[in-house]
Amino acid sequence: MRDNGPVNHADQDAPETSRDDRSPSDAAAGQHAGAGKGSRLYPRVTSFRSRRGSLTGPQQSAWDRMWPKIGRDVGDDLLDTTSWFGREAPLILEIGSGTGTATAAMAKAEPHVNLIAVEVYRPGLAQLLQLVERNQIPNVRVLRGDAVEVLEHMVAPESLTGVRVFFPDPWPKARHHKRRLLQAPTFALIASRLKPGGVLHVATDHAEYAEAIREAGDAEPLLTELDWESPITHERPVTKFEGKAHQVGSTITDLIWGKIK
Repeated sequence: MRDNGPVNHADQDAPETSRDDRSPSDAAAGQHAGAGKGSRLYPRVTSFRSRRGSLTGPQQSAWDRMWPKIGRDVGDDLLDTTSWFGREAPLILEIGSGTGTATAAMAKAEPHVNLIAVEVYRPGLAQLLQLVERNQIPNVRVLRGDAVEVLEHMVAPESLTGVRVFFPDPWPKARHHKRRLLQAPTFALIASRLKPGGVLHVATDHAEYAEAIREAGDAEPLLTELDWESPITHERPVTKFEGKAHQVGSTITDLIWGKIK
């Protein structure tokens, strides 16, 4: 997704996150209806591709300082977000934060919300940790692993004010469409975790995938056209990846739904 560039270190066989310098939102989410269990990082047929990565010295230093404070691996325990953030606030989940460029900027612009970024690529998470530390952003927490696992096991029903999925990998070849994150089962899962009145915001630069996303989102009975004031901002910073998409003439499509009240 965006220039939140690819994300996943996992390690040597970790699924690769995206095209070019982006890490798709899919980079942090396995396919909801996939088969076969693997590691907790990659527990199913994933919507992201394998990619290796290692930390630079400054990234490792930031990781050592910040991960114990604001980072966790995906697990089975329900998150106690009030304890983790040290306050109660509207909760936003970002699926596929990449290198965190937009994540950090949006969190800084919305100090009244708690934002959890989910990603698998360790160097990308390390870059986000650097941004959080450098800019003293107190309202970001990070999870490393499959976002579908997060939604299924770590997020309580009707607890999220917003979910963001920016520039998921479109898997353009027809035979790979089954790997796409944003299909009916994932829409249903996301909708179940949103509070009534909560918002799902998706952005993509791939025209055909945009239509498929729109069709699946419109078919989810718990989601509807947003005709009330949104509880979260829809303004995204234009990252390096999105700038490149504009340069080659790609249309950016933003899709927004609200959970029925």
